[in-house]
Amino acid sequence: MATDNFVRAITHRSADGKHNERLEFLGDSVLGLIITTELYRRIPRASEGYLSRLRASLVNEGALANLAAGLGLGDFLRLGQGELKSGGFRRKSILADALEALIGCIYLEQGLKEAERFVLHIYQGLLNQLPTEDDLKDPKSRLQEYLQSRGYDLPLYQLTQVDGEAHRQTFTAECRIPALAICTIGSSGSRRKAEQDAAARAFEQVMKHV
Repeated sequence: MATDNFVRAITHRSADGKHNERLEFLGDSVLGLIITTELYRRIPRASEGYLSRLRASLVNEGALANLAAGLGLGDFLRLGQGELKSGGFRRKSILADALEALIGCIYLEQGLKEAERFVLHIYQGLLNQLPTEDDLKDPKSRLQEYLQSRGYDLPLYQLTQVDGEAHRQTFTAECRIPALAICTIGSSGSRRKAEQDAAARAFEQVMKHV
């Protein structure tokens, strides 16, 4: 029989009844503690910065949503009619929140040890294939470090276009490396991400010059 906490964990705020936002808040902290502790144990010589980036890559919305989808959690979600019609059971934010809420539920009902057992089980594949420190650097940092190490000037970024209404804009940014005659364009829902996109494309072009 499903417990009240489990029902709450799988109930989105769009549905009737008590929803999972408080359990999600709790589960987020429990998940963070478990993953942080596991990374600390696994990589004893890792720097604080590397550990922080690793943790962020493991507990972000995308990673959580993929794990939730793998568990088939979307099939159990209790959603309002609007979310059901729009495919809310596949929405990354909803899946990620539900998984955190489920972790909070396990912690409340069975304790930290069982929550840890569950988290490490579902994260086993990711923990066994952790990215390197260089892989986790954002594109702008990787590009800048690479260029500086070879004596080139820093890349130049410029916002070239903003489209859409205020609440749903698309930003287009340019990344230029004059010394290598490279100019790339990136776009995203924020200026920062658009620049990151342009930097990633520029880095690919730079590597072709090697």
